[in-house]
Amino acid sequence: MRNIKLIIEYDGTAYAGWQVQPNGLTIQEVMEKALARMLGEHTTLHASGRTDAGVHARGMVACFKTGRTMPLRAFREGLNSLLPSDIAVRDAAEVPLDFHPRFHAQAKHYRYTMLLDNLRSPLVRHTAWRVKGKLDLEAMRAACRLFVGEHDFAAFRGANCAAKTTVRRIYSMELVQEGRLLHLDINGSGFLKNMVRIITGTLIEVGQGRLSAADVARLLKGGDRQNAGMTVPPQGLCLMQVFYPGESGE
Repeated sequence: MRNIKLIIEYDGTAYAGWQVQPNGLTIQEVMEKALARMLGEHTTLHASGRTDAGVHARGMVACFKTGRTMPLRAFREGLNSLLPSDIAVRDAAEVPLDFHPRFHAQAKHYRYTMLLDNLRSPLVRHTAWRVKGKLDLEAMRAACRLFVGEHDFAAFRGANCAAKTTVRRIYSMELVQEGRLLHLDINGSGFLKNMVRIITGTLIEVGQGRLSAADVARLLKGGDRQNAGMTVPPQGLCLMQVFYPGESGE
């Protein structure tokens, strides 16, 4: 048997997230059907995590096992010939049989993109969330620094989060402006359900003067979810990269 690791890019707009579910089309379902056609047998994809409906990825990692001896290039090109235009395999590599993309992941890089404009932009409506009015970017950057390190993120998790612990470590967090677009880049050891989207909503309230850096510090000391910002919409969120031992994610 061989364990094949795929790096997958997708536009999540038309999907109910990554993980197979009974009430909507998912990335995993589409990919497993393409794999079955290519391999002539059903195989299960094990991913580095899951993304919610409408969330995108540039670097989702998933593995499957097969006895097929085809070259790695054939896995990539064969899958891409069968996948729809909003999903693509960027790379395929053979890894040890005991490698698991979720259990062996050491860090993840997420990006949330905001459009700073009072007018809507049809060209980025699927990849950015529009924020009207001016934001105090320096206040937001000061708040970003408070998130770096190990904290209890109980105030920044979505409803029905099943995580056993809410403690996570953020390695870096910064705001990068690119014209009308504002990117929030977060590298961390792991993330709770909706954590990046709630952090983004909280930072926006800081930028609007509704919350202060002191409020953020209190939220990071076991604060209440009700006092944090909104869960911003999914379309601005993208999983950029997953890091494994020997790769620089910190």
